[in-house]
Amino acid sequence: MAEGSSETTAAAPGTGHNQPEVVWERWVKKRTFVRALEGTYSDLQQGILDQPRVFSTHDYKWDGGPQFFDKPMINPQRVEVAQSIETHLGAFSPGGFGQKHGHMNSAVFYVLRGTGYDVHDGVRMDYEAGDCLIVENGCVHQHFNTDQENEMVVLVMKAKPLFLFMHMIFQKLVKLPPKESQPGQETYTPPADL
Repeated sequence: MAEGSSETTAAAPGTGHNQPEVVWERWVKKRTFVRALEGTYSDLQQGILDQPRVFSTHDYKWDGGPQFFDKPMINPQRVEVAQSIETHLGAFSPGGFGQKHGHMNSAVFYVLRGTGYDVHDGVRMDYEAGDCLIVENGCVHQHFNTDQENEMVVLVMKAKPLFLFMHMIFQKLVKLPPKESQPGQETYTPPADL
């Protein structure tokens, strides 16, 4: 290449946004975000009406660890009735925290158990069981459990499938979740009652 040339050689893909380090299988396997809508309207409508409306958390398994575990439940990949919403549970070990990340879709967190805080674009927000938290569109954020003795469990609801369908696809991991347990929490497992 001539000196001063603006041409660059592309590096081989590696760990990053499109080639994440394998921490959770769902980060690297093909996923369904929006299903095709095919058929006559009456068949589509009846198909939706025939779907179950109650889903047990016990029918799904926890993924991840060792400080943050996730249980995806309602989304287009798992249930036929959901086309534009995603819902999952998150469990944080005592003193645990998750990955630092950002996404276009907003999210609502309902804190089922425990106390914690989020950092949204550098601003700390504290919460406790019974509180709801809004993660606004496009912010870089991270979730932390402040209790060193007890887990924190949250229910997360978001319109992620709808945002992806509209090609608002910014999903970025800024910092991967911890690979090590919090000291003294090496045997932590997410709640069996959820």
